[in-house]
Amino acid sequence: MNLSLYQDKGTWLHNLDPRTKLIGVAIVFIICLCFNSPIYMAIIAFSVFAIALSARAQKALWTLRYILLLLIVFSVILWPFFTTGKTLIWSWGFLRLTKESLFYGIAMGMRLSTFVIAGLILLSTTKNEDITNGLIKMGMPYPLAFAFSTALRLVPTFVGAGATIVQAQVSRGLDLESKNILSRFGKFIPLAVPMFITAIRYTNRLSMALESRGFSPESQRTLYYEPVMKIKDWLILSFMLILLIICLYMRIFLNLGVVMPGRL
Repeated sequence: MNLSLYQDKGTWLHNLDPRTKLIGVAIVFIICLCFNSPIYMAIIAFSVFAIALSARAQKALWTLRYILLLLIVFSVILWPFFTTGKTLIWSWGFLRLTKESLFYGIAMGMRLSTFVIAGLILLSTTKNEDITNGLIKMGMPYPLAFAFSTALRLVPTFVGAGATIVQAQVSRGLDLESKNILSRFGKFIPLAVPMFITAIRYTNRLSMALESRGFSPESQRTLYYEPVMKIKDWLILSFMLILLIICLYMRIFLNLGVVMPGRL
């Protein structure tokens, strides 16, 4: 089962240098942290979503649609009860719901979803080896870059193994659809044993493969693909840096886009 998020679509984002996309994602994260107003966060979220559509990353967004929805729902439900504002909407005992905390919860849900969408754009438009090369070109030590790329490879592998195990057990008569959600969740617990065994076997095979090839993190290495920054990469980075400076100025000096002062 191939669960890789990368899609070779040949869009303008696919053709950018991996360093541009890595720095761009980091800038998007910082911009999201500048505001906690739902209006400002909605503008950022829809802008990032439009970029995802232009990169033709709809498949990745659809794959994780439930996660994006749960992030928003749980943030809207939980955050208002852990923050307090001035305008009271409802209270019951020690529970208080204020307008500012509700708006803050909505903003946090959109912020978390924007984080996920930005990461999906990166993974959908950049090959795993290109991310590794970009990190190395940015000065990250090779062992760290290799560990990061290996982690990206392991996640879809383990998810695919888990799906295969579930399908195998269902074909043998395991009922995962009937009864309430707690009973169904309990049926997944025994499936964790084969999942752990699969993970141990895979990591053991990976270590043997690396050892048989004489892998050494300290060795000097060459890259088959040498990423090169082009004019469009510099233009996009310059635009994003200017946008970041504007957002920081709006938050720090103008105090705009804030419904809960003193909080990110």
